[in-house]
Amino acid sequence: MSVSGWIGLAGALLLIMALSSAYLKRLPVTAAVIYLGVGIAVSPAGFGLLDIDFIRQSAVLEHLTEIAVIISLFMGGLKMRLPLQHPAWSTAFRLAGPVMLVSIAGMALFAHGVFGLAWPAAVLLGAILAPTDPVLAGMVTVNDASDEDPVRYGLSGEAGFNDGAAFPFVIFALMWIGDPDVGGWAGGWALHRLAWAVPAGIGIGWVMGKAVGWLAIRLRSRHQETEAPNDLLALALIALSYTAAEAAGSWGFLATFAAGIGFRRAEIKTVEKHPILEPDQIEQPHGAMLTGHPPAEETVSRGLDEEELTHPSKAAGVVIGEIITFGGTAERLLEAMMVMLVGICLSAHWDWRGAALAAVLFILIRPLGSLILLAGTPASMPQRALMGWFGIRGIGSLYYLCYSLNHGLNSWVKEMAGITISVVALSIVIHGISGQPALDWYRRTLHKGAGGS
Repeated sequence: MSVSGWIGLAGALLLIMALSSAYLKRLPVTAAVIYLGVGIAVSPAGFGLLDIDFIRQSAVLEHLTEIAVIISLFMGGLKMRLPLQHPAWSTAFRLAGPVMLVSIAGMALFAHGVFGLAWPAAVLLGAILAPTDPVLAGMVTVNDASDEDPVRYGLSGEAGFNDGAAFPFVIFALMWIGDPDVGGWAGGWALHRLAWAVPAGIGIGWVMGKAVGWLAIRLRSRHQETEAPNDLLALALIALSYTAAEAAGSWGFLATFAAGIGFRRAEIKTVEKHPILEPDQIEQPHGAMLTGHPPAEETVSRGLDEEELTHPSKAAGVVIGEIITFGGTAERLLEAMMVMLVGICLSAHWDWRGAALAAVLFILIRPLGSLILLAGTPASMPQRALMGWFGIRGIGSLYYLCYSLNHGLNSWVKEMAGITISVVALSIVIHGISGQPALDWYRRTLHKGAGGS
């Protein structure tokens, strides 16, 4: 297929999705399942319209998946408004830390014992597939800044943190493949990749996000700019926080997520100092427990005039609202493109071992790890069970796969690509089909709990 043909196909898909959105919402599947089906249909296994060699094109795909992940991470951080001392964060930290480590260890043990992969390759496979995905988890992550559901918040925080937290272990496995003498370099790896790179990435992103947010809101209010390009502001902050973190030898993924959180902190401080509405003046959905003042973007209307923008909180609402609108569009475009890519590559890279690993991961490792390691958090047993099920694998795993292919993975290339792509495809289908029924069950559980209290 020519470039113009590919553009036409993408345009036709997006047009169909836009015009039929009302009907698609009634289907018991997510949009990602439809994108995957379209990708399979145009692949060599279908009509043969498009063929992409994932391994040969891994350098280009590394950058595409990288862009998709960092935009989604920033937008995810921007929607997380609870104070860091709120108990909901403890669930996110457990999921992104202990649960992720258990997932890496469990998958590595399975891959080594059942598939016969050498330990370095088995650990690499576990690290590639360990992080949950910020791009494809829209159904179960926070919808907006007012969403304080503990399940959504825990999964959102996990997707934000563990896409960067898994990177040290990808590097560890690649270093192990290149040099079997682990004792000679493990100390340096721990100091650089863990002790420095993790907190530094979070700190750099947080500071930059909060500073740029404060400056943007202040300038927007002072100059009453009704046509300021806030989409460019978001892209600039994403690019600069990622670049600054990488230049400092820290993790850019963590920095972009923290930049989104930092930008939101600037909005919170503005609203606290210059409130538009008090919390009891805005109507909330049944059962919602809004902490503090409502998000600024929910208290302003579109089309504010210049005089209204002199109010700092209204200026903050316009800035945040426009960034979220832009980010939502970008996320949908990137999701469609990346999931179609998985469908196109699936026929050439399908590996039955991916199905076996997916079954163990989705049914055993992730659920058990969540049920056990989330004990002591505010999450109830039904909430822990739901978070254990929604360990969605996706674009982040594809990025780590591409990174590995381009940075030292010379053996087990076909095995690693086949298993990873197969697990991601199965996650899209399984979680895409089960998502709505699982959420409906969760809502019924909450309703029964509220009725019995």
